Amino acid sequence: MLAILSKEFNSYLNSLIGYIVIGVFLVATGLFMWVFPDSSVLDYGYADLQSVFLLAPWLFLFLIPAITMRTFAEERKGGTMELLLTKPLSDTQLLLGKYFACLLLVLFALLPSLLYYVSVYQLGDPVGNIDSAAVAGSYLGLVFLAAVFVAMGIFASSLTENQIVAFILAVFLCYLVYTGFDLLASIDAWGTASYYIAQLGISYHYSSISKGLIDSRDVLYFLSVITIMLLGTKLVLESRKW
Repeated sequence: MLAILSKEFNSYLNSLIGYIVIGVFLVATGLFMWVFPDSSVLDYGYADLQSVFLLAPWLFLFLIPAITMRTFAEERKGGTMELLLTKPLSDTQLLLGKYFACLLLVLFALLPSLLYYVSVYQLGDPVGNIDSAAVAGSYLGLVFLAAVFVAMGIFASSLTENQIVAFILAVFLCYLVYTGFDLLASIDAWGTASYYIAQLGISYHYSSISKGLIDSRDVLYFLSVITIMLLGTKLVLESRKW
């Protein structure tokens, strides 16, 4: 698994995709954080990073599928999938190697954004006048969100050999699970059931964990969705034996 992880991660760093993802994420969040007047922390006058944490999920919605679309689709199209499957690797090792390589790249994109926290921390009046617990919770929420989106992206990539189709499927799936249940819950016909429908979506749990309160129910939700998506991908890989 570590060999697959190393190979996949290095392939991203040796191509433009990795640097484009990191660059787009940092430039977009930086503009919203410091430049655009409607969201700039300098104009807002309140020491927090909410503009980053509100924008990041929507950036992930497109950037992560761009990372994951090649994981299995490229292998199928290039005819190297069969070669990989003949190696002394289990389907689980192959799957987890690719999964953690994609997730590691996303975490690399997140790391430089910690400079925003340091900057706002120093700019606070007095210095350190920022809700660090909420920031830590929001970063943890972003890590869980990235982990879920990567799992969904890999699942979409396993379904087709066309990278564009894999990208579109992943974006649709991520959007559906992130905000689709909220939209569904907003329909008046559900009555009191709308509260429970909203809890099926990622947005509800991401908002909850971003407040700085780590609830085991939110953590369990994210881990459950990740597990379901990875098991679905494993099932698709094993379908070749049927």
